[in-house]
Amino acid sequence: MSLIPFRTKRSFGMEPANISSLTDFRNEMNRLLEGFFSRSSMTPGWLEAGAPGRWLPAIDVAESDTAIRIRVELPGIDPKDVDVSVSEDRLIITGEKKSETESADNGWTHRESHYGGFSRAIPLPEAVDPDQVKAHYDKGVLTVDLTKSPTSTSRKVPVLSGS
Repeated sequence: MSLIPFRTKRSFGMEPANISSLTDFRNEMNRLLEGFFSRSSMTPGWLEAGAPGRWLPAIDVAESDTAIRIRVELPGIDPKDVDVSVSEDRLIITGEKKSETESADNGWTHRESHYGGFSRAIPLPEAVDPDQVKAHYDKGVLTVDLTKSPTSTSRKVPVLSGS
């Protein structure tokens, strides 16, 4: 006696005509999943990781009537290794992550090194006043405050560290 009941294809309504439509369905699902896990042409460029070993920090953008606040997660990065600049229509944040750890135990040495540069060009919804841009880094989070302005130019922004 079998624990799993035996059923024929006909008992499920799987006549040859239905099998081809099931195969078509399976093929379509495979195509959708392959597209989901690979870069599609619909993916915005700022979501791409780029070359292997490249890293893109996560960002949050908030907007009010008079200002824009952008928060960037940069854990383990020295604020001296981060550059912030603002142009007419975008905020550009670039930097480099450098991390190295080493441990020795019972004659074994374990060393890990993490290096990689990043660059984020964040489109701004409105023109900002470059003289009013402030960047502050605290506990691995870079916060950039921008004041909206009817006219704009370009300027490099210093990054302040600590509380």
